[in-house]
Amino acid sequence: MKVNVLGDKVKIYLSGRIDSANAYEREQEVFDIIGENAGKGIIFDMSELKYISSAGLRILLKVKKSVKDEVILSEVCPNIYEILETTGFTELFLVKKKMREVSIDGLDVIGKGFYGTVYRIDSDKIIKVYESADAIDMIENERNMARLAFLNGLPTAISYDIVKVGNSYGSVFELLNAKTFNDLIIENPGNIDELVRLYVDLMKQIHATEISGDKIPSAKTGFIDYIRFLKEYLDESIYIRIMNLFDELKDDNHLIHGDIQMKNVMMVDGEPMLIDMDTLSKGKPIFELAGLYVTYRAFEEDDPGNSMSFLGISDEMSRMIWNKVIRCYYDNIDEEELDRITDKIRIVASIRFLYIVCSSDLKNGELGKIRIEHTKEHLRELIERVDTLN
Repeated sequence: MKVNVLGDKVKIYLSGRIDSANAYEREQEVFDIIGENAGKGIIFDMSELKYISSAGLRILLKVKKSVKDEVILSEVCPNIYEILETTGFTELFLVKKKMREVSIDGLDVIGKGFYGTVYRIDSDKIIKVYESADAIDMIENERNMARLAFLNGLPTAISYDIVKVGNSYGSVFELLNAKTFNDLIIENPGNIDELVRLYVDLMKQIHATEISGDKIPSAKTGFIDYIRFLKEYLDESIYIRIMNLFDELKDDNHLIHGDIQMKNVMMVDGEPMLIDMDTLSKGKPIFELAGLYVTYRAFEEDDPGNSMSFLGISDEMSRMIWNKVIRCYYDNIDEEELDRITDKIRIVASIRFLYIVCSSDLKNGELGKIRIEHTKEHLRELIERVDTLN
């Protein structure tokens, strides 16, 4: 029986058939391995297991009773998973299905974000391929956030499958004849006002959804962590004043998407639908609007043409989208009040943008230095005009 020790866990590879004819020998072998690796967690790799009878299931139960840590059943093929589900073992163990492998060769790219790329599989399905080493955890988190949002009445695409894509992983969604709002504006810029109205209506629906408990992270807490990270980049007086602004910002249990740029909103059968739910959090709308400012204004400020390379639109169109969205969101206030609100949004956006730059390779090179200095200049200027983010 193949064995692989992984730090504080031991992976035991089950293969072939486990039935009454060989269950005793298999059980002895499994417990010999456990005895040699006392105190370690147990993972059973079932990728090569073809069949397991009730005698084999009893071995798993004995293992679960004999070890303190959680027993994981991984790489479970569909027919074995059906047995485990029917017998209730999926309630007793952490069971992870074997992932089917998918190729993205020749697929059209329909979107690219900070953590991955979205491809069109066919007219009905898309796949988001992650580039992070923590892809599985990120995919699971996104699925959980999407389910929670969906159960709270928000139009959300939920991944129905996790697949292996080369050395990485992807999340598959079924979206019938869907296009992003970003693509729709590129195809028909004359329809921008109607699309912005639908887009803002969806944002307001999200921001009107309240949820209690600790399942959803706090945007405010996340931003305070950003500020602490940026302490070495900020003047001490600016750091203190910004930290005070965020400290006194009122907590809020309303939902925000966290990255609701138009590439993350799909039009499905004439209705808007959210994707990329891993950034879901709770807080005031200022955090949402700050994210939009970063996408449509901050990135292109010192890098003309950035909007075209990232969004496929001109810098002028990017600025137009921001101006129309903010005016539509605050449709009943005068320009002076809108300017005051925008100053507050820009402070939060500057923190977000500075964190993105300084925590990644974007800080390197001449452009990175320029972006950091300009963002710090914006903060010094804005902090003189803003005394609260509420």
